[in-house]
Amino acid sequence: MPSSTLVPRPAAVAAVVASALAAGLLAASPAATAATTATTAAAAGPAAAAVRIHDIQGTTRISPLVGQQVAGVPGIVTGVRSYGSSRGFWFQDPEGDGRAATSEGIFVFTGSGSTPAVKPGDSVLVSGTVSEFVPGGTSSGNQSLTQLSRPAVTVVSSGNPLPEAVTITAWSVPAAYAPAGDPAAGGSINGLALDPRRWALDYYESLESANVRIGDSRVVGATDPYAALWVTVKPQENPTPRGGTRYGSYTSQNTGRLQVQSLVPLAEQPFPKANVGDVLTGTTEGPLDFNQFGGYTLVSRSAVTVADRGLTRESTRPQRRNELSVATYNVENLDPSDPQEKFDALGRAVVGNLASPDILALEEIQDNTGATNNGVVAADQTVAKFVAAIRAAGGPAYDWRSIDPENNKDGGQPGGNIRQVFLFNPERVSFTDRPGGDATTATGVVRERGKAALTLSPGRVSPGHEAWTDSRKPLAGEFTFRGKRVFVIANHFGSKGGDEALTSHRQPPNRSSEVRRLQQAQTVNAFVKEILAVDRKADVLVVGDINDFEFSAATEALTDGGALYPAVKSLPRGDRYSYVFQGNSQVLDQILTSPGIDDFEYDSVHLNAEFNDQNSDHDPQVLRFRP
Repeated sequence: MPSSTLVPRPAAVAAVVASALAAGLLAASPAATAATTATTAAAAGPAAAAVRIHDIQGTTRISPLVGQQVAGVPGIVTGVRSYGSSRGFWFQDPEGDGRAATSEGIFVFTGSGSTPAVKPGDSVLVSGTVSEFVPGGTSSGNQSLTQLSRPAVTVVSSGNPLPEAVTITAWSVPAAYAPAGDPAAGGSINGLALDPRRWALDYYESLESANVRIGDSRVVGATDPYAALWVTVKPQENPTPRGGTRYGSYTSQNTGRLQVQSLVPLAEQPFPKANVGDVLTGTTEGPLDFNQFGGYTLVSRSAVTVADRGLTRESTRPQRRNELSVATYNVENLDPSDPQEKFDALGRAVVGNLASPDILALEEIQDNTGATNNGVVAADQTVAKFVAAIRAAGGPAYDWRSIDPENNKDGGQPGGNIRQVFLFNPERVSFTDRPGGDATTATGVVRERGKAALTLSPGRVSPGHEAWTDSRKPLAGEFTFRGKRVFVIANHFGSKGGDEALTSHRQPPNRSSEVRRLQQAQTVNAFVKEILAVDRKADVLVVGDINDFEFSAATEALTDGGALYPAVKSLPRGDRYSYVFQGNSQVLDQILTSPGIDDFEYDSVHLNAEFNDQNSDHDPQVLRFRP
């Protein structure tokens, strides 16, 4: 079959995609793929003879042969996955067609429990049905992986040299990330012809399932619990001083990032425990997979080796006598059933790394029974255990204030009832209790002797507003430091759950979660403006896990009208991050200041997000100022 006949126009590809969806060939799971391809294979009939892998892959993301049965496709096995729910092998045409846009490798899905009876170096002939598997399901927005399902495999010979690996380098990956999606196809890039010399996503797609390699590469995302890490092949791309890669705008996707896993079972070869700034050493080589947890992933055939570069945890300086220190810390679903080691480590961090801040706003404090869904909402035991750990680490005897949520009304793990909690050092700062606050009653602002005051302290900000349905409501508190009144609003905005990945087939990706956070930011901004309307010089701090970037619409809404300033912007650009996700160092946790706080010192204390051994996945933030 002439290869030119396999290059469909975008409209034709869109039709293929639509029919594939209808037929179930764009599958949501390996099991679904197997079931649907078995049904379609009988009706499809054999494709033309002498089909090669590049004919199946084609020059777009969707195979021009999707749904068809192919026979006797030749190639050399380059990797075998003998574990997990997506078992199979990769094989590659050692000859190729010389076109940059067509991959010469493809994955053969052999079943969720079937170990492939092949090994690297086997020359094989494979028959099967061409399908498009979407990791995470079609609703995820992920790109699909072209594969052969229900295969019949003939091993022709063994011990053959593997096809030469394509070396992925800083020079081979384009600087531009992805083309704009086709508006007529809902923003999808599936039907667009690949241009691997212009777009990074097209470059990686042109190597889908092919044998690739990288050389020494800096780790930009620490080893996670699932034995994966992230590297960059572009060491000069938005680097942080500590070795990461900073995500600084929606048009700065950092094209050099690549996920790395191992094909060697962990029982045979443990995966290295790497931190950001460490270096993946030597040559790492294997097929380029695509999965739902990061997209393009180099799965190494041999052991992955890492050189430790000695990253250390940061500590902030102690506040001076006349400085008020305010911090925010997401402690990741803390509850009394967590190991004492976690409480102890968090306690040491508060004392040793955060210098025992005067006020500490905590996010993700769970109730006394954790994620057990039994109607318990009180968290006094959780907080008491945390306070005791701080005290044991040499810290102050913190007092605390919070408001219990309604059962299962604030999101998070069902039964966990996460909430924000204020800890404060009573030797340095006092809390102004104004009783009456509960889960559903909103605090307000009144004038008291010419100054702003809260009607309820602690109190919740607009808990009945639709923006906070099934989400953590803001907790407001009124404090006094050296005779000066300070308002702190602790937040935990809605998560990014539901957003499409940067590697989505829609470009730009759909960031649906932003709508909720924008509404939440607007309600907090309106409340701050109420305080400033009474006293324009009032000291107001909006703190917490905002779950959004310093350049996001949510942050812009918080700052509307000059009511607040995102203090993280006072830092050098390379230091603006509190979280590392898929190799991107980015801002999620923030402290914002009212105009009256015009002289402060800010610190994003990097002690978790860059490390494989985390006590939380967030870095705490600290701000010091003189009220």
